[in-house]
Amino acid sequence: MSRNGRMTPTDEKKIVICISGMAGTGKSTLAKKLAQKYKLKYYSGGDALRELAKEEGCNSFTRGWWESPEGLSFLKKRESNTQFDKIVDDKLLKYAEQGNVILDSWAMPWLLQTGFKIWLAASEEKRARRIAKRDGISLEKAMQVLREKEARTKAIYEKLYGFRLGEDFEPFHLILDTDNLDANEVFQVLCMVMDNIILKNANM
Repeated sequence: MSRNGRMTPTDEKKIVICISGMAGTGKSTLAKKLAQKYKLKYYSGGDALRELAKEEGCNSFTRGWWESPEGLSFLKKRESNTQFDKIVDDKLLKYAEQGNVILDSWAMPWLLQTGFKIWLAASEEKRARRIAKRDGISLEKAMQVLREKEARTKAIYEKLYGFRLGEDFEPFHLILDTDNLDANEVFQVLCMVMDNIILKNANM
């Protein structure tokens, strides 16, 4: 490991971190920042699903796409054909085998047998406010779509793998409530976890 605490190619043990949390917790932004700081590869289950949606003819990389009618329509396809999620999850598992990765995923905490797993928590209202600001929609609309999307997504994972997303926290090593923290404060906390727990254990 380098003197600044970042991973280097010579590190013997491979780091695998999974960051999860419901929509609006900031997990994707934070996972990317951590990957950049510690020179780890970043893979997103959401981005992989967007790629599959793109192959289905969707304009899936626009702002707020998941909450759009087209995004919800693709969610319906996932409900009727769980192979979309299986393809993505199998791909992420292969990335995990390579090591030195941060995975941004809902399913990986339950599917991975190794790695450090982090759940970012926030209240429904706080998450809806963040989504409304991010996607340029009203709070009422954000709350409505958030509830619909999450209920249907939970049903997909319960059907496919048997766990209750956002209710079952057994796999996680750390659960961090972000309600009263801004993005920079959450990032600083996760950096402390990286430096004092994950990297330290990796180099024992």
